[in-house]
Amino acid sequence: MTLSLDQAGQQAWDWLEDAARFSETRNVEKEGVTRRCATPEHRALLDQLAAWMKGLGMHVRMDNGANLIGRYPSSQDDARTLLLGSHQDTVPNGGKYDGMMGVILPLALISYLHENAIDLPFHIDVVAFSDEEGTRFSSTLLGSKVLAGTFEPGMLEARDGQGVTLGKALADFGCDIERIDADRYLPDDVIAFIETHIEQGPQLEQAGLAVGVVSAITGIERHEVTVKGMAGHAGTVPMHMRQDALVGAAEVIMLVDRLCKDTDELVGVVGKIENAPNGVNVIPQTTTLSIELRSPDDSLRRQARAQLFSQINTSLEALNLGFDHCQTYEQPAAHCSKRLIDTMHSALQDARIEPRVLFSGAGHDALAMADLCDIGMLFVRCRGGISHHPDEAIKLEDLSAAIEVLTNTCQRLAQHHHTS
Repeated sequence: MTLSLDQAGQQAWDWLEDAARFSETRNVEKEGVTRRCATPEHRALLDQLAAWMKGLGMHVRMDNGANLIGRYPSSQDDARTLLLGSHQDTVPNGGKYDGMMGVILPLALISYLHENAIDLPFHIDVVAFSDEEGTRFSSTLLGSKVLAGTFEPGMLEARDGQGVTLGKALADFGCDIERIDADRYLPDDVIAFIETHIEQGPQLEQAGLAVGVVSAITGIERHEVTVKGMAGHAGTVPMHMRQDALVGAAEVIMLVDRLCKDTDELVGVVGKIENAPNGVNVIPQTTTLSIELRSPDDSLRRQARAQLFSQINTSLEALNLGFDHCQTYEQPAAHCSKRLIDTMHSALQDARIEPRVLFSGAGHDALAMADLCDIGMLFVRCRGGISHHPDEAIKLEDLSAAIEVLTNTCQRLAQHHHTS
């Protein structure tokens, strides 16, 4: 028996529909999928994934970070390992495909390889990472940090909304948290990590392309700015004498928006704002807001930061306002391996898909895996660029196309393996 790419795509589609049932929500079509780390839904999904994996002749285990790992073994016992996968967890009321598609597509690839008796000179480990979104414990990239060897024991102290620690939840889930360090992969044993993900943006759809290659995962920085003015009666203080913090904050918002619109490969947002005293007839005294900047080019992002805060300083001085500022977060960009970008570029051409290279504006498990090995990513077209929402939607034929690109990628890596 052989399996066609179209049949593998249909299998992936059916598996994705089945996987979406493991959710805290009752009506997945309307409420989306909610699946958090180390919950009954997580357990039920892993049981189902393990059954599918074993049906493909894979060796299955769960590590102590609650990652499920299925190995499709090479006939060469001393072979190195190609890692494929993504996360099984979701945001609250998320879609069926963010994360989960990157687990199921590699399984459909294995099914295609298995049914067509294709042997590779390396093992393939498919990973369903335990917790990328951080929905339950606000501690992201848990599973991928375990595999990469960058897991920090302090993460185990994170608590969920009911006060349960991550350490307790993992222990109750069947993990030995004292042995998490032993679950890291060794760099010499790993060829690369490749993650497949819905694009979470509209570029592939607008270009009429099913699959694209990712060049880098964006760097992110976040800031908290408090604009300081003077409260006063909104009916009695003349307009030209006011020190209105909210007016200053509006200037800051416009500066962020203008800078990002005028700078290629830079996006940003003011996503959170708090105003005080926040009365209908009181001039605002302080306004605190968040600023987030993202770019795949870290030097460009830092230059933009310097330019932005110079502009903020000038604008607020002109309004007779002060401000406090602190940087609260910074995550450098992770660049995909040129070797893998070139390999997947050729794999797209092999599948008669026009190669398109784009960067990821969102974080992924590949961010953490970059500390272990070369990383590569494929994006699959999603309708309207919608993600983290019940309306996430993909096309069946795009799953088949992605499986073909993954197959071509593996075969090209195998050719390189034989000649190196």
